[in-house]
Amino acid sequence: MTAPEPTFAPAPGRTADVEYAVTHRIGRVRLNRPRALNSLTGEMVESMLAQLTAWATDDAVGAVFIEGAGEKGLCAGGDVRAVREAVLSGETEEAIRFWDTEYRLNALIADYPKPYVAWMDGVVMGGGVGISAHGSQRLVTERAKVAMPETIIGFYPDVGGLYHLAHAPGELGTHAALTGFAFGPADAVVLGLADGVVAVSDKEKVLADLAAALGEVASGSDDIATADADDVGPEEAQVAPRSELEAQRGWIDECYAGDDATEILRRLLAHDDPVARAAGEAIATRSPHSVAATLAALRRAANLDVHGVLAQDARLSRVFVEHPDFNEGVRALLVDKDNTPRWADASIADVDLTQVLAALAERSASQNTGGPA
Repeated sequence: MTAPEPTFAPAPGRTADVEYAVTHRIGRVRLNRPRALNSLTGEMVESMLAQLTAWATDDAVGAVFIEGAGEKGLCAGGDVRAVREAVLSGETEEAIRFWDTEYRLNALIADYPKPYVAWMDGVVMGGGVGISAHGSQRLVTERAKVAMPETIIGFYPDVGGLYHLAHAPGELGTHAALTGFAFGPADAVVLGLADGVVAVSDKEKVLADLAAALGEVASGSDDIATADADDVGPEEAQVAPRSELEAQRGWIDECYAGDDATEILRRLLAHDDPVARAAGEAIATRSPHSVAATLAALRRAANLDVHGVLAQDARLSRVFVEHPDFNEGVRALLVDKDNTPRWADASIADVDLTQVLAALAERSASQNTGGPA
């Protein structure tokens, strides 16, 4: 069976930048800003939060399938240019509201009571990881480029991404978090950001398999929500490309060990492997504040569940929105596009992490007193 292409439409009273349809009991979500690589706006995350909340208890919807319009990707992340403009206009609370709503959406996806299938095709970065990697089935295509590139713009890997990177094998997640590099499909699976690789040409087959599985479960169950998400979904991925990261585990685990970002950078730059030195050179161009803060947050994320990491993100974003490197990084990469950011600190060794460590420590304090995380 081949699932017919449904008619997509925005939710009533909501932005047209995200559209929905229901066919064969599959709730379809399509991000619809292809000219902006489907980057997320505040209106889009509000719409998705409301629609997914409604579908969670709607018997007419047995599973969710999310994709991006156009050929370039699922989602390039949050619209940080708009966030920067809000901050520069003195509307910092608007930026914070965007992140808070986005993290609520990520948390909903992580706990979704029905199968949530993410079609991770093309560019999947930042906020795009947040709306896909927390799903129950994350299918990455052979042309995907997956990344948490926030250190490049003076931010940090948020949207709960550090939860997955902190649990990646060895120090692979540390490498991904600090460099902000984009990785291919096999590496995305190794990093824990995806479950399997599928051919981009197989999307209709994946949808047909999902519809068939929903029909099988529906015939033997009164409530699709009682089914295990792993039991209701498309067939196993068939594409098996080679992971480059796995082949680099030796120098990655050696260089990225420990909690000292300055020492990590020193090891990378002094390593015999030119690929390690290239990683060090890349990190040396990132925001020193972002690199140091990301490492500290990543190490703490290893002892948190996904909701604890998202709570940590909410606290850290309030620190980063006030730091000059965020505005400067977005300016250099996305506004003026001169790629010559002038960071607040000359080196990682010069970074004062007092505010970051205070935000991270709030978790431990709340645990000790029994207060909220």
